[in-house]
Formats: sequence, structure tokens, C-alpha cells
Amino acid sequence: MLRDDAAPVFTAPWQAQAFAMTLALHERGLFTWTEWADHLNQAIADAQSAGDPDRGDTYYAHWLTALERISTAKGLVTSAMLTRRRDEWDEAARATPHGHPIELGRHAEDE
Repeated sequence: MLRDDAAPVFTAPWQAQAFAMTLALHERGLFTWTEWADHLNQAIADAQSAGDPDRGDTYYAHWLTALERISTAKGLVTSAMLTRRRDEWDEAARATPHGHPIELGRHAEDE
């Protein structure tokens, strides 16, 4: 696991995956880094306005929110696709025994 001077950079696999997805989309030219920074800053500001205490433990939740928002704004996914995938994730998580990896099927639009 990557670490900075004090702590792991990622505390869960999904954080590293969200980070990697963001970099991959940027490297493909689907958004500029300035656009990304604007979306991330807005996600953090929205969370703080809603009462997030900003202790640092929610940073990647804001990262994921920004990734969903910029992906929707750029037409890479729809809100309906994100909602469906969240529902599928919840269902798969409930059906997966503790300690086992959660697996989701692929959709044609995922490819």
C-alpha cells in the first residue's frame, strides 16, 4: 500500500480504484485537470456545507462524488446508470459472505 510520511495514502482498495479511474479518464483526454480540481473542490465544499467535519477521513468519498459528477457532466455515464450500479453493489454486498470479495457482473455499456 502506498504511504505518505504519516499514514497510508489509500485506506481501502476502492479509494485506489477511484484514484486510478480518475487518472485514466484524464489521461484519455476526457477532462482537464483544472476541470477535475473544480469538481473535487465543489464536492468538498458541498460536504462541508452539509456538516462534514473535514477530518480527512472522508476525502476519498468526496473524490468519488467528484468522479461521479464529472463523469455525468461529460456524458460518460448517466445518473440512471450510477443508481443502477449502486443498487447492484448493495445487492451483491448483502449476498456475499463476510470476508469474500464482492463481485459485480459487467453490462454492455460498461465496455
